[in-house]
Amino acid sequence: MSEDSEDTMTKKIAIESTAEAYLELLAARGVEYLFANAGTDFAPLIEAWAKRLAQGQALPKPVTVPHETPAVAMAHGYAMVTGRPQAVMVHVIVGAANALAGIINASRVGVPMLFTAGRNPITEAGMPGARNRPIHWAQESFDQASLAREFVKWDYELRNFLQLETVVDRALAITSAEPQGPVYLTLPREVLSEAQESFEYSPTSRAPKPTATVAGPEAIAEAAKLLAAARRPLIIAKAAGRDPGAVASLVALAEALGAPAVEQFHTHVNFPQHHDLHGGFDATPYLDEADVIVVVESDVPWFPSLKSPRADARLIQVAVDPLFSRYPIRGFGADVALPGAPRLTLAALADAVGKQVEPRVVAERRAKQAAAGRERRAAIESRARALKDDTPIEMPWLSRCVGDVLDDRTIVVNEYDLDASQCCFRTPGTYFGSPSSGGLGWGVGAALGAKLAKQDHTVICCVGDGAYIFGAPTAAHWVARAYDIPVLWIVFNNRAWNAVKRAVISHAPDGWAKRTGMPLTELDPPPDYEMVCQASGGWAERVESPAALPDAFRRALKVVREEKRQALLNVMCKKP
Repeated sequence: MSEDSEDTMTKKIAIESTAEAYLELLAARGVEYLFANAGTDFAPLIEAWAKRLAQGQALPKPVTVPHETPAVAMAHGYAMVTGRPQAVMVHVIVGAANALAGIINASRVGVPMLFTAGRNPITEAGMPGARNRPIHWAQESFDQASLAREFVKWDYELRNFLQLETVVDRALAITSAEPQGPVYLTLPREVLSEAQESFEYSPTSRAPKPTATVAGPEAIAEAAKLLAAARRPLIIAKAAGRDPGAVASLVALAEALGAPAVEQFHTHVNFPQHHDLHGGFDATPYLDEADVIVVVESDVPWFPSLKSPRADARLIQVAVDPLFSRYPIRGFGADVALPGAPRLTLAALADAVGKQVEPRVVAERRAKQAAAGRERRAAIESRARALKDDTPIEMPWLSRCVGDVLDDRTIVVNEYDLDASQCCFRTPGTYFGSPSSGGLGWGVGAALGAKLAKQDHTVICCVGDGAYIFGAPTAAHWVARAYDIPVLWIVFNNRAWNAVKRAVISHAPDGWAKRTGMPLTELDPPPDYEMVCQASGGWAERVESPAALPDAFRRALKVVREEKRQALLNVMCKKP
């Protein structure tokens, strides 16, 4: 039962425990899902949920995820598609330890998330929720939050029922404020178990919600002056598309300059690939000539040890946090740094530049870039087509086959192996690449979260065989079956840790490992990954012939789109 008061603008409901009030508050604050890997600390929450579900109070929807890696990745995937933070809960210190790689990923790519864990019971007797299992002694830590503190924006332990609304609202406000990132809340079992009679709370959060900011007009003017004087301006973007609204602003800036926009190490759709000014995915060929470079939401725009811009190039950094202040060391400089929401800053910069650059100059630059782009794209496609008959299957050909089935209502989640240059992503929010923090296993769960968020879209997850193993696929496929989440997984199966092999070769190009073989890099013989999906009722097949790929894609897409069932293609690729 609930009561609303027009005078106090509060809502009052009858409850039985703090745990029930917590679930009520999450639902009221727009948290649709709680992705959970449960332990003994969940007992009061499960009891409260049972009551709520029996009474028709369905939110937040509990989603059982039998491993922490896909649980955190699902919350990540849902938030990266919608922009709305979801909740994930794991079991005390052991669950938090398993979840930590996913929290690092969310931290480094700016994904909001309410990450929670139970707190081992403190009391040995005398209180509801006190210790009653052997693990309750071994699972206590001196400082549980220290496990995650370096990679969360805020951490706290719920101390009592009276502060519940303040704590939850503060957690959700901080995770959503820029720069976004996960927050960590621990929930002691004794506090959740406390008996209550009623809960009165505000229907909407009163926590401060900082509005989007734009760089100052003086800095915008200074940057525009540099760009207007540039002869060969260049734009490098990595994650501007984290805010889909920033893509149009970035296009406006490129068009105002006639400058190429390169998606270097990109994690999002930053610039439509079919646009005349899309400069490809490698900034290296541009660095010798570029005299003014705009770096947009990129922590690593180039590798200084391999190739840097020319010494006299002027640098402009545009980002929510141009310092990337949570990175211990990052030496990329800037003549002008423009903090704030990139969509606002880039729009203001485009407007200022457009008033200073001659249309003739812009047209000439654009025509030159368009011609170079057509030549580059033709060469890329020719490379893939030339490999279409090679066995084992070459990854460029597999990537081209993925590109051939894409449309504006298909979302691709890529953990490493898809070559995006073989595709043509036009629409913001249709491509998400793996975080460069490298917490493996992200893609498998992130695809589930993305599909849950966009149920009218097709979601394809392109994942290497090693990353697939890290994604706890048995747990992930079970979730797909239990909650009817039809994702198509493409396993780029090259039976090796190719990232490790590349690192060894770059370290010792003519060394022993290159000449005699590389220990610790083999994943051969491979498991029959298709059987993992089939074990949870999915459709799956192994593909060894390059000629068979197009038809295999058609069969798999029919399964996920028409039968609404998960599917997997285990594609045997050339071994590096």
